[in-house]
Amino acid sequence: MTVSTNKVADYFLTAQDPEAGELLTHLKLQKLVYYADAWSLALRGKPLIRDQFEAWVHGPAVRSLYARFAEHSWNPIPPEAATSDPSTLPADVQEFLDEVWAAYGQFSAKKLELMTHSERPWIEAREGCRPLEKSDRSINKKTMKEYYLELYNEHVEQEEEQAQDR
Repeated sequence: MTVSTNKVADYFLTAQDPEAGELLTHLKLQKLVYYADAWSLALRGKPLIRDQFEAWVHGPAVRSLYARFAEHSWNPIPPEAATSDPSTLPADVQEFLDEVWAAYGQFSAKKLELMTHSERPWIEAREGCRPLEKSDRSINKKTMKEYYLELYNEHVEQEEEQAQDR
C-alpha cells in the first residue's frame, strides 16, 4: 500500500522544530521524501509513494510537490503549511518516517542535494545532461531499490565484521 506524497511531506513538515532551528525548505523536503521512498523500496520491498521522482538539477523532485510549495521558493516552509493530519498515516509508516527523519533530518538541504548527486539513481537518470540542464527524466524505482539495498547490505556486513573484531 502506498501513501500520498502530500501526507509524507506533511509528516516531515510537522516533525520539524522551528524553535530548535529546524526549518524545512522546499529543497530539503523533496530530499526527505525521496529518501523515505528509496529506503521503503530497499527495506520494505515496496514504494512508499506512487509519484515518480524526476532528476532535476538540484536532485530528485516530485513535480506535484514542487507545485504545491513553489510559493515558498528557497524560504522555509512553516509546519502550518501541512494540509493533512500526519497521525492518520498507518503506525508502521509513521515509525518508518521517524527513522528517515532521524537519519536525514539533521542534514542541510545542500548536504542532502550533494548526497543525492553522488548516488547512482540520480546519476543514471541525469546521464547525458549538462550540469545545469533542466530534465524531467524519471528516476528508476528499480534502480533506487537496488542501490539502497546494496548500501544497507554493505552497512550490515561492516557491522558484522566489526563485531567479530571485538
